[in-house]
Amino acid sequence: MKKTRIYLDTSVISHLDAPETPEKMEDTLRLWGKIQAGAYDVVLSRVVFDELNRCQEPKKSYLTASIQEIKYERVEPNDDTETLANKFVELGILKEKSFDDCLHIAAALMSRCDVIVSWNFKHIVNLKTIKGAKIVAVTGGYEDIMICSPTMLIEEADNE
Repeated sequence: MKKTRIYLDTSVISHLDAPETPEKMEDTLRLWGKIQAGAYDVVLSRVVFDELNRCQEPKKSYLTASIQEIKYERVEPNDDTETLANKFVELGILKEKSFDDCLHIAAALMSRCDVIVSWNFKHIVNLKTIKGAKIVAVTGGYEDIMICSPTMLIEEADNE
């Protein structure tokens, strides 16, 4: 059986160390354990690493070390990724100021991920973006993609 291919955005990784939101941190750590056990094929893009590099120490070092504990495929956004990301702005799904979020979604679509996992409810895990991602995927010839929070993903896995 094929493993679910997941794209993790920066919000998930940053919640490995988020004592100010203990429930999100707990669910992120549960998901991280499943990832370490090989339950998913993980994709990360350069955008994730660029955003993590803006974190303050010691959190930055902790998150960077945590990423080294998992197997993942790193993808590099290119001109095609940027063109696809621009579709989200052109269609009014997200605004230009959220372009990194557009790049996350575009990288996941182009990498043929099954799921984008995010704690970013403002820009990614919401009905407008989920519907928009489906439209962009279908019209661009990409596979349909799900968008969910870590909680939703681990609850699904626990119910299987």
